Amino acid sequence: MSAFSGSVISRTWVRVSRHALAMMTVGGAAVLSGCASPVPVFDNATLTPATQFTNDLANLPPPKGRMVAAVYGFRDQTGQYKPSPDSSFSSEVTQGAASMLVDALRTSGWFVPVERENLQDLLTERKIVRALETPSDQGKSIASIGALTPASVVIEGGIVGYDTNLRTGGLGVNYLGIGGATQYRVDQVTIALRAVDIRNGQILNSVSTTKTVYSYEVTAGIYKFVGYQNLLQVEAGITSNEPQQLCVKEAIEAAVMYLIVQGISSSTWELKSLPDWNTPVIQKYASHDANVHQVQVPTKPAVAPDPGAPSATKGS
Repeated sequence: MSAFSGSVISRTWVRVSRHALAMMTVGGAAVLSGCASPVPVFDNATLTPATQFTNDLANLPPPKGRMVAAVYGFRDQTGQYKPSPDSSFSSEVTQGAASMLVDALRTSGWFVPVERENLQDLLTERKIVRALETPSDQGKSIASIGALTPASVVIEGGIVGYDTNLRTGGLGVNYLGIGGATQYRVDQVTIALRAVDIRNGQILNSVSTTKTVYSYEVTAGIYKFVGYQNLLQVEAGITSNEPQQLCVKEAIEAAVMYLIVQGISSSTWELKSLPDWNTPVIQKYASHDANVHQVQVPTKPAVAPDPGAPSATKGS
């Protein structure tokens, strides 16, 4: 099955006699000349829509202490290119996944991301500040610039797989020139993410998540003679493709969620309050990850009644 292109496709044809076609052409030209106007703007720019995992990251219980995390890159390791004739040089998945990962780390509230992907630009600006120092400023601390913050963990990984046409199918029916059809395609993107301790290079936790990418097309049409030499043909259709960059974003956010829950389970990092382990947002991910063991939350001991307290039983 060929890949679907475009978000909405709608086509309509009507075949009639030459006399009727000439009348329609004259009438259409008159309408267009009287209604000429600039193309309207249908949509304005908006914030990238939040996913279910975005909300879960924002609703995580607070940590005992936030970790400084460095992201040097999150590259496309699939080697996949869009099929011809769309492009033979354009990658199948986004090349900006590192920005999505940094945003997910910040949204969680568990990490403090530091700039590493464009570190050279940051160092250049710091050199410019140093170059503006006067001789009297040499050896003095400058309030406007301080030391760079070192990271305690490095978040590594990448987009490791993009599989196309995992499932394809369709259904169609036509009776006496009237019919319709539908077809669909399922792709899949895979994300790998790991946390590395900068002190010894040990991999603290590692997760892999997948997200399906759906595409479907629905068409309907009429092909019928309505009179002698008068043929009526009407076709309409709609195609919907799930945005691939949003699927990558969702897979990254899911990987960050599972990475945090794994870290709590293995005591890599800790919750501010241990009973928060039983919150629904954490248990939802802990129950789906075989690498997570349930944390034993100590229960408060029952308070024995004070012998000297007055009895609540009423006297006779």
